Amino acid sequence: MKSGPSKYRRNELATVALVMITVAVGIAAGRIAVVKSRDGDTAFLSANDRSRWCTVASLVEDGTFAIDRQIAITDASGKRRPWSTIDRVRHTGTDGVMHDYSSKPPLFSIVVAGVYWPVYQISGMSLTEQPIYVTRIVLAIVNLPILLIMLVAIWRMLEGSYAPDSAKMFGLAIACFGTALLPMTVSLGNHLPAAMTTAVTLMIYLSVAGENQFKKIATPYFVAGLAAAATVVNELPSLAMLVVWIVLFYRQHRIATASIFLPAVAFVGIAFLSTNMIAHQSIRPPYMHRSDGEVLGSITTGSRDARPTEGDVAKWFQTNVNRNVASLVNPQLVSTSSPDRWIIQSSDGNLRYALVRSTIAKSPGSWMIRQWDHWYDYPRSYWMGERPGVDAGEKNRFVYAFHLLVGHYGIFTLTPVWLLVPYGLSMRIREPQGRYRFYLATSIAAVSLICFTFYISRPEIDRNFGGVSSSFRWMLWFTPLWIWAALPAITWAMERDWGRKVLFVLLAASIFSMATALDNPWQHPWIYRYLAFLGWL
Repeated sequence: MKSGPSKYRRNELATVALVMITVAVGIAAGRIAVVKSRDGDTAFLSANDRSRWCTVASLVEDGTFAIDRQIAITDASGKRRPWSTIDRVRHTGTDGVMHDYSSKPPLFSIVVAGVYWPVYQISGMSLTEQPIYVTRIVLAIVNLPILLIMLVAIWRMLEGSYAPDSAKMFGLAIACFGTALLPMTVSLGNHLPAAMTTAVTLMIYLSVAGENQFKKIATPYFVAGLAAAATVVNELPSLAMLVVWIVLFYRQHRIATASIFLPAVAFVGIAFLSTNMIAHQSIRPPYMHRSDGEVLGSITTGSRDARPTEGDVAKWFQTNVNRNVASLVNPQLVSTSSPDRWIIQSSDGNLRYALVRSTIAKSPGSWMIRQWDHWYDYPRSYWMGERPGVDAGEKNRFVYAFHLLVGHYGIFTLTPVWLLVPYGLSMRIREPQGRYRFYLATSIAAVSLICFTFYISRPEIDRNFGGVSSSFRWMLWFTPLWIWAALPAITWAMERDWGRKVLFVLLAASIFSMATALDNPWQHPWIYRYLAFLGWL
């Protein structure tokens, strides 16, 4: 007699969950169906997603990672370039010619190109000719399944927990409507995929806890390894969580971790490094090429204030040509924003080196010749001059940390439901049973602090709140982990009348923040915009 009502309640709960997930996916689909740029000639919303769309179009239409043709496309007036993006780098390609490339790691763009290719072949429409409708089609095919998988994985994680039904549904409501991930579905980016793979890894870890039969866990361990590594591909700081996942899975089943989980991680890692090599002839992603390369030699002038002439440089190259230094017969010296740094380049501009004044006090008048590795240094580069707004970087680390936590880009002010996470983690750590949950909770707390500390410890130029974005987007991938962490606190509050009222106020405020960004996630948070309206920023 007891199994009937229990089964009925489970079915009823699953139906409500399905409705919530359907509504969330339906909202995302509706927004994708009408997404359009501010100028109305593309469906791109920012330099960030334009950078990826350029690569996707170039791979399918031109068979190359170079995006020169795409960024040169002009509108009907011939004055504006709707495909142009600041998120690009420039370096010499395999053809010996200097090209523009997206600054984003190429692996995700390759996957999206794999989706675009059949659309291109079947419909006969191209992204460059139909940048509104084809973009929407590809975006729907890519992002809607990612959103669906993430929400289903979070629900499976919640459904298998010991929390009461009300707490489970509240956790799902956070995932569906309470974070900045839903607005991210209208743009081609890395944050939604990273949150999805995190959710899958978490779901699998909790579902296989205590299971020792190798046959039953082989496939889940392989999928978890792929997902955990894919998170790192999309969010490099999540490497700390990957290390934790390896340890956590290893504690549960050593053989499966060593023989299945780790090879899956290696597979994704090889794919990430090899695609970087194919696209850029470097295993490092393009955004890591932001400084001058190794020192090849030096030139000494007769005066501290004098710099080498083009003749001095030409003579150096004539006497130092080897397998690491290409010959420059008539090198040109091009000035930069710093008088202590010049660009050495060939007459056609396709071969570059850096000429940098030595900072060693005992070597006055000494200049170093270095390999060219500053891919962001090119004419009219957005990243080499003074940048406006948040892109200028916050000088004070304490101010930066304040705004990231409770300020205009605050994790807790924009998504107040995350206020439940610290208390929830403390309850998880004190749980008398389930050591695997204890280790997971302490790991989430540690990695959250590590990543947050990493971001506030970055140089001033990188302390930019993630650029113009509706949230501190670099930590959105924690969403599934924080929902699981907050579940005990949600349960505790649900048992009290005042607690339920507080919960729904927090959820309503979080949904409000999400809703203000549904039209475009690439805008400042509503708090930042309101403070700017008041003239306080």
